[in-house]
Amino acid sequence: MSALFFLSTIKVNKVFGIKFIVRQVRMRVKRKAGGTPCEREEYTLAQFRVRRRNAVRMGGMFMMKKVSDFLGGLPMTIVAGVFLLLDVVPHLTGKQFLPFDPAWVTIIISGIPLLYLAVWRVIHNPGIRKISSALLICIAMFAAIGTGDYFAAGEVVFIMAIGALLEEATTNRAKKGLKNLISLAPTKGRRLKDGKEEMIPAEKIRQGDILRVLPGETIPVDGKIIRGETSVDQSIMTGESLPVDKGVGEEVFCGTLNRFGAIDIAASKVGEDSSLQKLIRMVEEAENKQAPMQRIADQWASWLVPVALLIAIVSYLVTGNLVTAVTVLVVFCPCALVLATPTAIMAAIGQATKHGVIIKSGEALEKMGKVDTIAFDKTGTLTYGRLEVSEVLSFEPDVTEMELLALAGSAEAKSEHPLGKAITACAKEKGLSLVESEDFRMTSGRGIFAEVSGRRLLCGNERFLAENGVLPGEKAREALERLRMQGKASVLVADGERCLGVLGLSDVLRPEAKGMVSRLADMHTRTVLLTGDHQKTADYFAKQVGITEVRSELLPEEKVREIEALQGEKHTVCMIGDGVNDAPALKTADVSVAMGNMGSDLAVEAADVALMSDDLSKIPYLKRLSNATVRTIRFSITLSMCINFVAIVLSVLGVLTPTTGAVVHNAGSCFVVLIAALLYDRKFE
Repeated sequence: MSALFFLSTIKVNKVFGIKFIVRQVRMRVKRKAGGTPCEREEYTLAQFRVRRRNAVRMGGMFMMKKVSDFLGGLPMTIVAGVFLLLDVVPHLTGKQFLPFDPAWVTIIISGIPLLYLAVWRVIHNPGIRKISSALLICIAMFAAIGTGDYFAAGEVVFIMAIGALLEEATTNRAKKGLKNLISLAPTKGRRLKDGKEEMIPAEKIRQGDILRVLPGETIPVDGKIIRGETSVDQSIMTGESLPVDKGVGEEVFCGTLNRFGAIDIAASKVGEDSSLQKLIRMVEEAENKQAPMQRIADQWASWLVPVALLIAIVSYLVTGNLVTAVTVLVVFCPCALVLATPTAIMAAIGQATKHGVIIKSGEALEKMGKVDTIAFDKTGTLTYGRLEVSEVLSFEPDVTEMELLALAGSAEAKSEHPLGKAITACAKEKGLSLVESEDFRMTSGRGIFAEVSGRRLLCGNERFLAENGVLPGEKAREALERLRMQGKASVLVADGERCLGVLGLSDVLRPEAKGMVSRLADMHTRTVLLTGDHQKTADYFAKQVGITEVRSELLPEEKVREIEALQGEKHTVCMIGDGVNDAPALKTADVSVAMGNMGSDLAVEAADVALMSDDLSKIPYLKRLSNATVRTIRFSITLSMCINFVAIVLSVLGVLTPTTGAVVHNAGSCFVVLIAALLYDRKFE
């Protein structure tokens, strides 16, 4: 018996590939206490039979699903359409040129996936959702076959196959962005132990470990700086356009980039508790919350199916003619109803693509029409996300603004700091002559020293100048305070003991941002700014574009909470962003838009819509397009129901047969497609 059991397991494994069955049974036997050898063997066989039955059932369902997917694909649907077209020839000429009715090929190819779907919903869907449009069409298909009208049977299932393909084309969502986020997670860290450095896997880092992070390395865990100073690029977490200067006692986050100085940190949050891992989990959870778009036909099927069957039965009882009942079922099939949504969405998506707007789902279009609140990220969304010198202020009469810029550009030419690079780039753009600097030295997070044409120049913050014996005067302090109020970064320039002037740098506002906010206000749409930048920076840019509600200094999880708070106030929220840190908020919002040209891949993948030209003026256009799409769908549904009603009356009166009913039914579907196609060339600007 043991040998028979062993051979059976080999057969099951070979046929179904369910290798875990034998392993699970044997583990259960080991855990079973007591019993004679015969009892244990009997228990083993009983458990195995149960699992073999489950494996057979699972294998059968898997095979049916594979067959259904193959037959429902585009190539086989095209084959089904060709054979349905061939079936028209005998009806027109009265001559049969094939030994079989071509419509049978269409029925088999397009009917099996529909039958599988109907049965699956009857078995697995709860309550009234067991009744679907697929079930009604299967009933009509079998009724038409029963009366010998194979063309009518093939026609209804073929149109449903077309509708399924269109819907699939509009609702497929790419999900590789999460993999990109996971790839940002550091894999190793440099741990200090007994005065020695050792590289260890990130998963082996423990809370309290002391880690050294060198310039250019990614910080492997959340922690607090205990030695050293640096500037950290934490745009992945906060979206800030500038590196943030960090010193002893300040926190750093996992996944952020150490730009300059070497630092030692004490690990505080490791593994799954780190900020980056929380960011990954939030994207996963938000992805799971996204409900698939439910077809309108299935929402109405709970009453369509019973009504259709009732009318067909009553028609048969009154007329005594089975053909009349079958005709009612054929014309009642909601094919036009099913096509109304995907065809309108396909046309709208094509229209949007022409304007550089990539829409990933029909659900996004529908929800955009209901949006009453739009939340914006700042850096890379309202702004370009690049630093430029906005002001050059000289405090000395013998130094002009252009001379000050040339001196600063020459001194910063060897700097790797974004502020220094922006200053040098500005000087070059203005055609200023830059001089090779000597004795260049950088102090991480503070500033630089360089000799330019015999001048000992200092470029940095107020603290850096003070440490080198230069105290800015009252004029300099007033300028610094004004720049801070405007949300701008500032670089002081000193020569020896004199403070020569200050350069103000800021992100660049998109020129179309203000007009876009104004048009949204005209459409009674509320606008909110959600950013990781400092309060003064956020307030300055919000005022420039006309946004009155500002939430600043937000981490990714705090942006999510702000979105959820707006939704809790019964608002339909659209989030617009461009960075990795925006991905959780983009997923949480009812509908989301990413800046696709300069934005991160993750943000584009997480969002429902991508603006490939980064043109914010497309936001009002998108809202108008979504409104028109929803109106078109509603009109098409109403039209299809009216055609169905008239066709039912004509069927009951005996005017229509299953074949002519199928033609009328097909005409209704064509009308729906033509109405949807009008969206493609409509002007919304």
